[in-house]
Amino acid sequence: MRLKLLGLMAVLFLLSACASKQEESAAGSGSGESSVASSGSSSSGSGSSSVDQASISSPEPGSERDFIINVGDRVFFGYDRYTLSIDAQDVLLKQAAWLRQYPSVVLVIEGHADERGTREYNLALGERRASSMKEFLIAQGIMDSRIDVVSYGKERPAVEGSNEAAWAQNRRAVAVINGR
Repeated sequence: MRLKLLGLMAVLFLLSACASKQEESAAGSGSGESSVASSGSSSSGSGSSSVDQASISSPEPGSERDFIINVGDRVFFGYDRYTLSIDAQDVLLKQAAWLRQYPSVVLVIEGHADERGTREYNLALGERRASSMKEFLIAQGIMDSRIDVVSYGKERPAVEGSNEAAWAQNRRAVAVINGR
């Protein structure tokens, strides 16, 4: 009987240590996108935590965070390409639906390229990528006046590096909420 009680206490201790570790790592992650599950009870009984768990995991509807998390703000392109893949079109269909739901939102679409090629070439390619995204959204009924386009070419890489993994992340167009 005593051994069972000690075993049970050890299991409870380990579980409480794991729960504390998860809360610390979620709070210290800095991404702002992780959610922490709450058991609904506090072992200290102080009730000092006044943070609403729903506000941590659920962004405000219509916010930039809502757009990024629930819709997706970027699409990726193949090497030296500006045509939209099926995956890119799926993201843009979600963006169009979200934009119809929030008609006061204005976007700036940023076109980007990887580090290969000249500065001028990559600026032009970034412009074509952003424009193809804009044209798709317009075809879905979003007004032209709600979308601006800018190209950064290879000047603002999302990932540093001179390898295919980095280049693939840098060949993108990103929709940034500009105003409401």
